[in-house]
Amino acid sequence: MISQFGEKRRIPVAFADVPPLLIDAVLDTEDARFFQHHGIDPIGITRAAIILITTGKKSQGASTITQQVARGFFLSREKTYIRKIKEIFLAIKIEKALTKEQILELYLNRSFLGNRAYGVGAAAQVYYGKRLEELNLPEIAMIAGLPQAPSAANPIRNPSRALNRRNWVLSRMLKKKNITQAQYSAAIQAPVSAKYHGAEINLYAPYISEMARDYLVDKLGEEEAYTGGYNVYTSIDSKLQRDAQHALRNNVYAYDQRHGYRGATAILWTDTPLETSHLLTRLKQTQAFQGLVPAAVMSIEAQSASLLTSAGETIQLDWQGLKWARKFISNKQQGRAPKTAEQILTVGEQVWLRHNGDFWQLSQIPVVSSAIVSLDPHNGAIKALVGGFSFHTSQYNRVTQAKRQLGSNIKPFIYTAAIEKGYTLATLINNAPINNADTRQGTAWRPKNSPDRYTGPTRLRVGLAQSINVMSVRTMRYAGLDKAIDTLVKFGFTRDEIPRNESIALGSNSVTPLQVVTAFSTFANGGYKVEPYFIELIEDSYGTVIEKSSPILACPPHAKPLPISDDPFAAMAEEFKQAEQVTDADSCGGPDSRYAERIISEQTAFLVTEALKSVIWGGGNWSKGTGWNGTAWRASRVVKRHDIAGKTGTTNESRDTWFSGFNPKLATTVWVGFDDHSKELGRTTWDANGAKDQISAAEAGAKTAGPGWNEFMKNALTGTPEIPTTPPQGIISVRIDLATGKLTRKTDYTSSFEYFISGTEPKEFTTETNESNDIFIEDSADELFQ
Repeated sequence: MISQFGEKRRIPVAFADVPPLLIDAVLDTEDARFFQHHGIDPIGITRAAIILITTGKKSQGASTITQQVARGFFLSREKTYIRKIKEIFLAIKIEKALTKEQILELYLNRSFLGNRAYGVGAAAQVYYGKRLEELNLPEIAMIAGLPQAPSAANPIRNPSRALNRRNWVLSRMLKKKNITQAQYSAAIQAPVSAKYHGAEINLYAPYISEMARDYLVDKLGEEEAYTGGYNVYTSIDSKLQRDAQHALRNNVYAYDQRHGYRGATAILWTDTPLETSHLLTRLKQTQAFQGLVPAAVMSIEAQSASLLTSAGETIQLDWQGLKWARKFISNKQQGRAPKTAEQILTVGEQVWLRHNGDFWQLSQIPVVSSAIVSLDPHNGAIKALVGGFSFHTSQYNRVTQAKRQLGSNIKPFIYTAAIEKGYTLATLINNAPINNADTRQGTAWRPKNSPDRYTGPTRLRVGLAQSINVMSVRTMRYAGLDKAIDTLVKFGFTRDEIPRNESIALGSNSVTPLQVVTAFSTFANGGYKVEPYFIELIEDSYGTVIEKSSPILACPPHAKPLPISDDPFAAMAEEFKQAEQVTDADSCGGPDSRYAERIISEQTAFLVTEALKSVIWGGGNWSKGTGWNGTAWRASRVVKRHDIAGKTGTTNESRDTWFSGFNPKLATTVWVGFDDHSKELGRTTWDANGAKDQISAAEAGAKTAGPGWNEFMKNALTGTPEIPTTPPQGIISVRIDLATGKLTRKTDYTSSFEYFISGTEPKEFTTETNESNDIFIEDSADELFQ
């Protein structure tokens, strides 16, 4: 259960699962002769008639449980003779159509029992936070007494009247000998323990819950969606969802913390401390959320402080939880590292505390935003989705609603277009300044590298792995602007939102994280375009399936049945032909399955994936001075798997940062930025109190979004076997010279094996030795429009 919406709360239970003691309590109270009559109770009717004649009052309705079911399903509650006659005839018809057990099951699940609870299952949860089988005798009696007056005898609103009603039910059970005198005596002494319990949420996932609610409202209309009692099952994996929520939260806190402390949220006193009771009242006015707890600074030592939380707990905050809090000046500037607690806190301040899993630390509400989405690349099922840091503070779903500039995350698709036209991973592209500017934007646009360094002719694999801007622009020029745009559209990006100029080579178009992760899934699944989905199944209140997902599958369909032929050799030839096209290893689905469109060849998907692995693992020989890192080298140290690939992305002035990547089973995109697009993510200076491996300098995809991706994928893939690289048919490997990309007979550090689509491998051998440069590059802010 991730959420519950609607006017009525229901937890349907089968008759066999209702505790016998609860059945006894209901029958003893409402209809003691239920199993003897045929829908109406002559004895009860006679008794009610005598009372009416003698007193002139309708004090007893004489309605059986069957009559109450008839009224609840088909009639109103108005007290008229016509309604009563209809009720009797309907009850007789119901008795002929259903068994007694079925009628009682309807009654137990249909009755309104107060506080939006319909049925005994929902009442057990609402009033006691329990399942039916966990209720004790006083609780059972309380629920059994509710159908007559669910509002007036409500144990939350009117506990004294509810107590009298409960004890009357217990007396009826004693009279009918369904409980003993000892049980009765003990039960009537029990206090009223009912209190309101919300829906029993197993996993708090508000953004995906809201998507499911919107989906059902759009499908059925608001009234039917809220009152129909539907069960909606999503594609979310609870473990991966928790991993995603923790990774996003930790990454946002880390960004916020390295940019400095913005100060107290309030001043509670300056001279005279508040009384503890008054202080706690003030603190409780601030709601704790996302692990943040409001607290008051009570005293300060040299490098520690004592704080009182809103829960009345005293926390001793040590230096390890304080020393990070250098002063925030701007997103680009921080104060000096503090040396004492007095440089950070003042007695009487209200601040936020957070337990980071190891110790308590001073904290604050982050102002930066983020999103993470992960899906199965083989069918598009969304496995985890977090649309922001806190649904409590913002319901805006950045995964599906925020369109932000893509930055260098676009480069794999630009290189795909070039590979389809003839480039290889060994193709040399000139890493040199671009002098012939693109003027289609109205101004001369001359892209430059970040950092502003140029190495001359460089292999395509290195250019993508190190996110070299001018190489991406030259690659797009080779493919052609029309071909590049057509390729982006093929991957699912919207044509009308793609600028028709060369800036798209560096990601000037705006997209949602969901579009991005779907596009990257094509590389993970071998070239297919999947459709993301999050609804697996919808059932109505009776358990009938009204909708079931039918995802398109990223694989070849099963081989078609063999044609009937009298020629055994022809049939055998056809069988071999089909076996060559589709094997059990790469086929999936069944006769009713839908299959995804192949948008790039398996060979092209493999080559781009290999280059994206170099983004993480780099290349060359470090011992010989030719080693180089890709922009996402941190992922290799955190995730520590060789079946991962990915791409960093940063836009102008670090307004948007991305990391998108995958292994063969899971594709994930992380975005970090401000909701206000005019704000820059900025930069940080080295913190003297920070860790040795701290992040500093300009914010960028590798440093800002990357750590969130690294943490999520590390936890998500833990326990799953690493999937070895298996080149598809049509891919060959030859040894090339690393400097020229040509064939070589050398087997030393100046050469390496490279993958090629068969027929595109180099035909010439190198004639001279050129060593690769020692390059160590991070994906800092890619300047799109300089």
